[in-house]
Amino acid sequence: MTESVGPRLAPLPVHEWDEPTRAMLRGHVKTADRYLSGAPDAPAMPGILGVLAHHTELAGAWLAYNGLLLDRPLLDPRCRELVILRVAWRSGSDYEWAQHVRMAKALGVTDEQVESVRRGPQAPVWTRVQRSLMDMTDQLLDQHRVDDSTWAQLERHFDKRQLLELLFVAGSYLCLAMVLNSVALQPDPESEERP
Repeated sequence: MTESVGPRLAPLPVHEWDEPTRAMLRGHVKTADRYLSGAPDAPAMPGILGVLAHHTELAGAWLAYNGLLLDRPLLDPRCRELVILRVAWRSGSDYEWAQHVRMAKALGVTDEQVESVRRGPQAPVWTRVQRSLMDMTDQLLDQHRVDDSTWAQLERHFDKRQLLELLFVAGSYLCLAMVLNSVALQPDPESEERP
């Protein structure tokens, strides 16, 4: 998907993190101390966290906001991941795609569903609600709004708070995809632990 050979803005190595940046990570990532330990067996810092470390205040705000979407969702996390995967695929974000394929599979999203995200709303694997999620995401990316028909379908399955959360998930991960694509962050190795 991406064209760059290497990152334009490389992740900040952990040994260069100042104490406010370390404190910010500890305040938002449960496994922060493992990444920050400096121990020979410490897991590698995920690239996204290394990129965010260049701007501590922004990183803290983003991680707090994103933590709400990921750690305290009103949505079924599988629905959230399908929306994020469609955003990642359509925006060409290798990093976001790789991260969220792993997360989606850990939540029970099947290989067939992951592959069908690439095909979009017309893939035969989707339930009615999943097809509505694909339609919603495509419409937000193409028209910057959800049409009346898709909105009516979504209202049958989601309450008002969940509908808002869906819109914010799609918009937030499009924003993140634009950042990741622009800094040309490469996917983390699959063997690394995830926060």
